[in-house]
Amino acid sequence: MPKEFTYRGIELEKLKEMKLEEFASLLKSRERRSLLRQLDEIKKFLARCEKKIKKGKPIRTHYRELVIVPAMVGLTIYVHNGKEFVPVKITAEMIGHRLGEFALTRKRVKHGAAGIGATRSTAYLSVK
Repeated sequence: MPKEFTYRGIELEKLKEMKLEEFASLLKSRERRSLLRQLDEIKKFLARCEKKIKKGKPIRTHYRELVIVPAMVGLTIYVHNGKEFVPVKITAEMIGHRLGEFALTRKRVKHGAAGIGATRSTAYLSVK
């Protein structure tokens, strides 16, 4: 049987019922301070999410610094990474983190094979 998710000893259902101010007291200091500063932004964002879900549109945002709260769990939010919108499925383990942490801004470098003349063994091969 899978273990139920708890955040600081509190189940997810109780976290969803909490007000944002009460939930902020459970967070670490940096996230707590930024959540309290962003309270109006988060409330507007959640209201906008509800409207978009009713219309069946995807939720797209540039708010990478937004702290993930329990009301967002289960949503798929498209977060901008500077070039495109990356889909981020919010799970319970993401609570307290920021949206931008899950939409990487840099791609992994994939090096190909060395070209002709790049190594000593191919330095004297003809290009033909």
